[in-house]
Amino acid sequence: MDIKNQKSILEMANGAILERADYEMTKVIENIQDVNTSPTKKRTLTLTVEFKPDSERQQIGVSVIAKSHLEPTNPVNTTLYITGEGSKTQAVEMVPNIPGQQAINGSEQAEPPVLRMVKNEA
Repeated sequence: MDIKNQKSILEMANGAILERADYEMTKVIENIQDVNTSPTKKRTLTLTVEFKPDSERQQIGVSVIAKSHLEPTNPVNTTLYITGEGSKTQAVEMVPNIPGQQAINGSEQAEPPVLRMVKNEA
């Protein structure tokens, strides 16, 4: 057997195994660069390689799964203010300034969004 023709298991299947690892690695790098995730938490890339020999021990089926475990995005927080009573109850998102108030930079505080509330009347 020619030593020049020897390859890593990662190079088998016409390079598809290595390609899958690279694909998941790209996801890991993108997740690290995402400003909506923690910059210091660990991410993992796992290659699961399964070998299934036949009963004659002549052929080995090889199956590879590349899987990444990424950091979820940071939580987004807001505050709702409950106003009204009974059928007139509303939940309004809190805004930093009084609606209509002008900020130092010249912008004006917009009206706060009101939560759509759907009642299931059976």
